Amino acid sequence: MRLSDLLKFKRGKNLFLPAHGRGKALPCEVKDLLRRKPGSWDLPELPDIGGICDPDGSIFRSQNMSAKLLGADYCWYGVNGATGLLQGALFAIAKPGQYVLMPRNVHKSIIYGCILTDIKPVLFDIPFLDDRGHWLPPDHRCIQQVFNTLHEQNIDVSAVVLVNPTYHGYASNLRTQIDLIHSYNIPVLVDEAHGTHFSFLIDKFTPEAALNSGADLVVNSLHKSLTGLVQTAVLCMKGDLIDPVNIQKSLSCLQTSSPSALLLSSCEASLSDWGKSSNSIRLQNLVKNAQEIFYQLCDYGLPVLKTDDPFRIILHTSRFGISGFEADNWFIKNGLVAELPEPGTLTFCLGFSSHRGLAKTLNKKWNQLLDESYRRDCYPPFEKAPFPQIMNPEASLSLSWNSQFESIPLLDAINRVCADLICPYPPGIPFSIPGEVLNEPLINWMINQSSLWPNSIPSKIRVVR
Repeated sequence: MRLSDLLKFKRGKNLFLPAHGRGKALPCEVKDLLRRKPGSWDLPELPDIGGICDPDGSIFRSQNMSAKLLGADYCWYGVNGATGLLQGALFAIAKPGQYVLMPRNVHKSIIYGCILTDIKPVLFDIPFLDDRGHWLPPDHRCIQQVFNTLHEQNIDVSAVVLVNPTYHGYASNLRTQIDLIHSYNIPVLVDEAHGTHFSFLIDKFTPEAALNSGADLVVNSLHKSLTGLVQTAVLCMKGDLIDPVNIQKSLSCLQTSSPSALLLSSCEASLSDWGKSSNSIRLQNLVKNAQEIFYQLCDYGLPVLKTDDPFRIILHTSRFGISGFEADNWFIKNGLVAELPEPGTLTFCLGFSSHRGLAKTLNKKWNQLLDESYRRDCYPPFEKAPFPQIMNPEASLSLSWNSQFESIPLLDAINRVCADLICPYPPGIPFSIPGEVLNEPLINWMINQSSLWPNSIPSKIRVVR
């Protein structure tokens, strides 16, 4: 089937990203553009439109308006997803050979950014929930312990990357962590790809937005947690720890010189749309409806897990001996398409469209799944990865990635230097990265995990020859 045919294909109920729900929640401005003569909106960087890094033009003025809306000093749109903006931000806050501290659940684009620039990542371990196999964001105490260890090992980091919220919607108190990091005069980049809506939800029931928590740089994915088209994102900057000129220089290296005018318009519209008072009320109502769906599912007895993002519904399938991957296949065949299957859970993303009757539908489908003659497994607590508190690769990521390599069975890779990135994404915990020495506990753990992650952990791994 051709790609164009796949795009026309009628799928089941939309419970996956992008968050606009197959167009239902797109801003009116974008819907109007898409109804016009096909391709009429496909324009280049004309003088009156300008570009993302231009000092004048409509894009420049639009970015300034969005910065004011979000409470930022500067704002840049992105049309190659949060990936390009995360890498651009990373390039601006660290130089080749410098250390950047980041959690184990960092997006793989950051690791690729380190490979491209020879920045040295220092990965720190984060809390793990062994009943479901999920990682949690760190808290203030965890960050303090990490900095104590960095001091003991004489590692000076030039910047810190944090991820908040996680893919599943778990969030932590960023303000205390950022205050601690700032006490060392170190800038903080927050990957808030899944939490853009927190900027428009100011109440005690949802986490505080990263920018409001004192972050210096924040990257938001507008298609994951707002109503933008796929590939739309925004980078915001606040404070004086980073020179905005460095950001523009970095983005100029990574952004296309022919950005899609449609995607740029989507960036603007998805942000300005929620800045309207009428839509602010609508967003609050969507949160209320999402919370009602969660509590209805609890009343029905479904194994749903609580997170900090009301728009995430997580089924704890392994509690009933069912892999999230198997449950996902069954649901797709029966008209419900989820976002994120994993060994222990299946995550649904509600997005910003209406889901009337969803709780009843999910309850009915879940009970049908349980009634079928399904193979049940006995899931013990999920085994935590044997990651050290902090891991500093012994070899350069760039050199290891670009070195001559050999592909060998996992069991034969003990004590070899990794030339590979093994990162089942989503959700994106790097099991191994280039430059890392593969010790025996890690290799044995990956071998054990391979039975839980079908097609995600290869039987062979590339190591430096």
